[in-house]
Amino acid sequence: MMACDLCDNDGGEILWESMLCRIVLVNDPDYPGFCRVILNRHVKEMTDLDPSERSLLMRVLLAVESAVREVMNPDKINLASFGNMTPHVHWHVIPRFTDDRHFPNSVWGEAQREGVRHAVDISLLRQAIGRALTHF
Repeated sequence: MMACDLCDNDGGEILWESMLCRIVLVNDPDYPGFCRVILNRHVKEMTDLDPSERSLLMRVLLAVESAVREVMNPDKINLASFGNMTPHVHWHVIPRFTDDRHFPNSVWGEAQREGVRHAVDISLLRQAIGRALTHF
């Protein structure tokens, strides 16, 4: 079996974890508040999960989006699940601002400007995630 970065590493600072998945804060200085929801076992595609696991993972993903919106008040949230580089089920939750480096491009696209860095209070984000998860 090939090495998998998300099996071998946390993927960021763990903000919350369950048996199914974990929520991590990505260390990206240009995008504070950038989180990933990572499945805790190696599965390549969402449709490889059983329907109840898919549903629970999506509930966690939407809770993270809600928490990031509450704490950071971004202009937009980007949700993405590619897996081309790391074929392990995971979702990106990226707060976007019209004055960030890449807007309106993807964060992996060509930078448009130097960009303004918006701060995130990690303890407030953790608390907001906890609250959001009780509602989903």
